[in-house]
Amino acid sequence: MSKALRWSEKWFQRGLWLVAIVFAGFLIGLGSTIVGDLPKVEAVRTLDDFMPPGVAEAARATVTAGERRAREVGDALEQARLKLQVAQSDVATQRQGFANWIATRRATERAEQDPEVIARTKALDDVQARERSARAEVERQQQALLDAQQSAERARRQLADLGQAAQGAYTQALRAQELRVFGYRLALTLPLLGVAGWLFRRHRQSRWWPFVWGFIFFALFAFFVELVPYLPSYGGYVRYIVGIVLTLLVGRWAIVALQNYLERQRAVEAQPDVQRRAELGYDTALARMAKGVCPGCERTVDLKNPEIDFCPHCGIGLFDRCGHCSTRKNAFARYCHACGAGAGA
Repeated sequence: MSKALRWSEKWFQRGLWLVAIVFAGFLIGLGSTIVGDLPKVEAVRTLDDFMPPGVAEAARATVTAGERRAREVGDALEQARLKLQVAQSDVATQRQGFANWIATRRATERAEQDPEVIARTKALDDVQARERSARAEVERQQQALLDAQQSAERARRQLADLGQAAQGAYTQALRAQELRVFGYRLALTLPLLGVAGWLFRRHRQSRWWPFVWGFIFFALFAFFVELVPYLPSYGGYVRYIVGIVLTLLVGRWAIVALQNYLERQRAVEAQPDVQRRAELGYDTALARMAKGVCPGCERTVDLKNPEIDFCPHCGIGLFDRCGHCSTRKNAFARYCHACGAGAGA
């Protein structure tokens, strides 16, 4: 049909389509914002809501305290091990020095060195006592670390058991919440789809058609983008049932529309040529001929063949002669393209 329109009218039509798209874009933005906020209507449920009150918090506090205690004891254990290494080094040094001195003492056998033997022995005992004390501290810190780790592990197991026990109820509640949110989406999108269908049926060719088509685009986007991806699957039953219902509705409408169209075409083809030409719109006839089809029956016709003046399928006149210059012209044209004379001249 675009070939039958004036140049300015073509651009005006494109501008109106742009208005429809922009209008649909703003509606889609508003709808997306509303649909995106729908989950906020429902309170966010967590696994803790289905556990005994305070038990999960206490278990998590125990885990946190155990981990913190383990870190503190780990640092103290490193310090104790370092002190043990120093004490062991001191003992080894003191023992080696004492052994060397005893060997010298036996070689000289000087009695005045006996007090020094006692002093060196006491010093060695003191160093060994410090080693035992450092080793005891290491063992104590190791025991404290083990206690902290076991306490945290017991709390983790308790928390895991609580979570496992509450998982079933939590999953059911989450599915119920998702279904309610889907119901909210459905309650918003189905009326929009119904209004869009009514507008398409009644007002798609009205003077306000840009806003009509913009709303139709918005309703289709809301249904297929904002609703369909959030269909609860439940094994695919809902998705497939919705698809079957939509297919049946659309298929029935298409079959009925096609049958009605064929009946109208047969009735039109049975009318006299003059009446059929009078009922055909000027733009419609030119648009169909521009596509290489008969304006009357919409069957393909070789319009480039100069010998064809009538449709071989329905008999409607396609080309005639200008009454002023006898030039072969489109029978639906209002003026002759060769001399400009009116079609009735």
